Amino acid sequence: MHSELPRYEELQQRTAEATREAEVRRALELGTGTGETARRVLAVHPAARLIGLDESPPMLERARDVLEPGRIEELRVARLQDPLPEGPFDLVFSALAVHHLHAAGKRDLFRRVRAALDPAGLFVLADVVVPADPEDVVTPIEDGYDLPDRADDQVAWLGEAGFDAEVVWSWKDCAVIAARPRLGAAAGP
Repeated sequence: MHSELPRYEELQQRTAEATREAEVRRALELGTGTGETARRVLAVHPAARLIGLDESPPMLERARDVLEPGRIEELRVARLQDPLPEGPFDLVFSALAVHHLHAAGKRDLFRRVRAALDPAGLFVLADVVVPADPEDVVTPIEDGYDLPDRADDQVAWLGEAGFDAEVVWSWKDCAVIAARPRLGAAAGP
């Protein structure tokens, strides 16, 4: 990842930092991969337990090797399109996974995240996005596999799902978005 994403370390740091204001006992990670993001987020939230989802069993095995066993509620083989584990969660987070979904899949995922999140919870999304300036594309994209969208579109879709969302960090074609359930907004289906 370091060679493909020049500011990978900063993206990871900003993702964990964006979760700092949440009080987290139970967290859900979408796209756990090798456990790098989970390791950093759990360090910020010493009382949190994690459910991690990833479609790759070998990646989850690597995550199991780096994460503290007592901090894991479950590491589950699942796709982002699959039903989410039963909530509520104080925190849902994802780094470098959601860009694999088409726009409609992202919108559906955001509604399902809102339904699984505690009303006082937080959703942090860190991902590759389509930048306003084409010169800012620095992350290699594989056609048909990588399907990034603009950050402002994702903020709008999060709004449709019942969140108040904002970009809290961005650099070229990467962004971190923090989203809190909107008071009085119903959770999605």
